[in-house]
Amino acid sequence: MQLNLTDKTVLISGGSKGIGFAVATAFAEEGAHVHLVSRSSDDLAAAAESLRRRYQVDVQFSALDLSDSSNINHLLEACPNPDILVNNAGAIPAGNLQAVDEETWRAAWDLKVFGYINMTRAYMAMMLARGQGVIVNVVGLAGVRMDAGYVCGSTGNASLDAFTRAVGSNSIDQGVRVLGVHPGAVQTDRIINLMRTRAAADGKNPDDWADYLSNLPLSRAIEPQEVADLVLFLASERASYLSGIMIPMDGGMSNRASAF
Repeated sequence: MQLNLTDKTVLISGGSKGIGFAVATAFAEEGAHVHLVSRSSDDLAAAAESLRRRYQVDVQFSALDLSDSSNINHLLEACPNPDILVNNAGAIPAGNLQAVDEETWRAAWDLKVFGYINMTRAYMAMMLARGQGVIVNVVGLAGVRMDAGYVCGSTGNASLDAFTRAVGSNSIDQGVRVLGVHPGAVQTDRIINLMRTRAAADGKNPDDWADYLSNLPLSRAIEPQEVADLVLFLASERASYLSGIMIPMDGGMSNRASAF
């Protein structure tokens, strides 16, 4: 299947590691040029060099903290006209309502919730002016499977679910598609480190961290490349009739009957 992404320009937030880097790699493999954004200039430089060396595409990066909305103006100067925007930056901490204080809650939402909203507002205006563009929001399954132990993330992801559906519901009529994906547990360094820590705390071998994911479909977490493949398709012209939707990526777990 030809996705026709060659020479497209793709802006990816949280693009130096994990899902974001997998998405960047997938686009670069298709011949697209990418612009990566995250906080760490060292991580960005390493990621950019790796992509340039492997795929001979143009790779630029901006070391910016997107929780500060003023930095979006700097990003607009550095990457003013992408064909595709992938919002992916953000890591909301776990905890119940009493464990997550207001300061922590606001800081987490400034990066992910308001970061996505502000990035969409800024780049959608440009896309609408030219009558073409795609915005893909990588959100998270907690937005549809609520978890009291991840209340800040569940509430934030549910907000971004509604935001994506609302904005994308009519933007397609003006040539701009806005849609997204809700991945479940993804096998990133963050998940692996969390599971290793949990294993050690339980007195087990940290190398057996994968055992804690055995209750998931296929007895494993999602590979970052699997998320990237879905994002790639959604951003391509092959998905030209899709907008204002969020696709859950959980191996069917949300629809499984509860066992009593």
